[in-house]
Amino acid sequence: MRSVFFRQTCACVLAGLMVSPVWGQDTAATLVPPVRPLRVIPRIGVLAEAQITLQQAIGMALASNKDIQLSRIDREEADYTLLGARGAYDPLIGANGSFQKQINPVASSLGGSTTGAVLNRNWLVDPALSGNTPWLGGNYRVDFSNQRTYTNNSFATLNPQYPTTLTFQYTQPLWRGLRYDSNRRSIDVAQKNKLLTNEQFRQRVMQIVQQTEQAYWELVYAYNNLQVQLEAVDIGRQQDESNRRQQEQGLLAPIDVVAAQTQLAGFELSAYSGQTALTRAENSLKTLILGERSSALWASALTPVTQPDTAPPVTPLSDAVNDALANRPEVAQLKLSAEVNLVDQKLNRELTKPQVDLVGSYARAGLAGPQVAQAGGNPLTSSFGPIIDRLNVLSSSAGLGPVVLGGGSSTPALLIGDYGQSLNNLFAGDFPTTQVQLRISFPIRNRTAEANLSRAIAEGRRVKNQREQTEQIIQADVRNAMQNMVSTQARLEASRVQRQSAEEQYQSEQRQFRAGTSTLFLVQQRQNTMIAARSQERRAEADLAEAVSSYELATGTNLQQHNVNLQ
Repeated sequence: MRSVFFRQTCACVLAGLMVSPVWGQDTAATLVPPVRPLRVIPRIGVLAEAQITLQQAIGMALASNKDIQLSRIDREEADYTLLGARGAYDPLIGANGSFQKQINPVASSLGGSTTGAVLNRNWLVDPALSGNTPWLGGNYRVDFSNQRTYTNNSFATLNPQYPTTLTFQYTQPLWRGLRYDSNRRSIDVAQKNKLLTNEQFRQRVMQIVQQTEQAYWELVYAYNNLQVQLEAVDIGRQQDESNRRQQEQGLLAPIDVVAAQTQLAGFELSAYSGQTALTRAENSLKTLILGERSSALWASALTPVTQPDTAPPVTPLSDAVNDALANRPEVAQLKLSAEVNLVDQKLNRELTKPQVDLVGSYARAGLAGPQVAQAGGNPLTSSFGPIIDRLNVLSSSAGLGPVVLGGGSSTPALLIGDYGQSLNNLFAGDFPTTQVQLRISFPIRNRTAEANLSRAIAEGRRVKNQREQTEQIIQADVRNAMQNMVSTQARLEASRVQRQSAEEQYQSEQRQFRAGTSTLFLVQQRQNTMIAARSQERRAEADLAEAVSSYELATGTNLQQHNVNLQ
């Protein structure tokens, strides 16, 4: 608990009070300086007071820390990367449209024109759907071709025509790419990187928590140390007043008053240094917990409420090491790196295989169009008319029947119609085409794939060595942190004994001084020893709290200890 003098002094500091010293005009004759009032220096930019607990400080640091915000953005980007990798299996819809006008020269009547040229006009619309399958490395494509063709070819019996085609094609790898391919590798790596980003985020949060704890306990020590130094000033003033009374009574020489003033000035110097250290510790904590320099808390004195725990956790060394290996983000990160390396090895091993693909396709065709009435009959048989007539005369004289060449239309009825009839013919499946292909590609030597596989295997050995090295470092961190915590606890116990003994020695020396059996020099020595012991005890308390936070960071348990949820 802070003393009444300390609270009054802090109130003066917060209020910005300043009392200027008043010195006598001539003290050389008596060697007795005037009473030295305490000059309280106001703290810069501090206008109010705000209490804060350790848990509040940690929560504010996690909410406003810029590194934490950047790590959250990294996690968000990792989610987008995974989403993008899965987009490799998104179907692709496309279409192709075209118009073509073509005039071909022909050199004979069998070309379909007596003018020496055949005109063709073609309108094409070809929508398609394609994509990759998320299993077995296959890919597919569906085409739906729609055409309208016009021609002045004299042999055409349907004009215009509406040919349609529906084609489905599927390619299935049988060797390379069957068990694994680049698309599946991208998804696996994106998932691992997302977990890796989460571990990096957790590591950064753990570091921020530990840094906030360290800064908080430094602020606690700065307040406690300033209290010790102000109490020392109070003791020095009491000693100065006592020496002045005894000097007025003729019991002490004037030089003893000078000695008390010297001691008091030294205590004031320590108090001013303690005030500077307090401001620095407070600003260090504010830098961690305040997100912007415009925050109102910059103008407030942060008073820590949580007191250091002087009973650190007791855990067997083997259990602490096991906890660290299970909880430390570094181990999880290297484990994920090893898993990514196995993914790379799997893909590169797959790429060393020959390419053997089975391609199957199935198509249906449709056709329809209005029937063309051919002037002059069939162009192939119309020139045989005179010959047929002569044959019929001879046949009649011989008592035979007449010769007749193919009368009527040669176009089937199901092909006569418009675009709708073409679609009916298409979906009826009367004109199917089925095709199966086996494509083989066998690279000679394939040194690129073999080199990539060998490099991935070598990288796997590197990651394994890094993990073993990291585990050793973690074990050393745990041992050092545990030793530091235990030693600091012992140092705190020793500093308490030292402080109690120093206080008893000071009280005893004071009694002897009042009884005239001791000297002011010894009393002042006991004062210095007692003040130093009190400050060392406060330092040991803060050091123990910081050692506990370092131990929790070393074992990877500080988030659980402070109930920090990363979701």
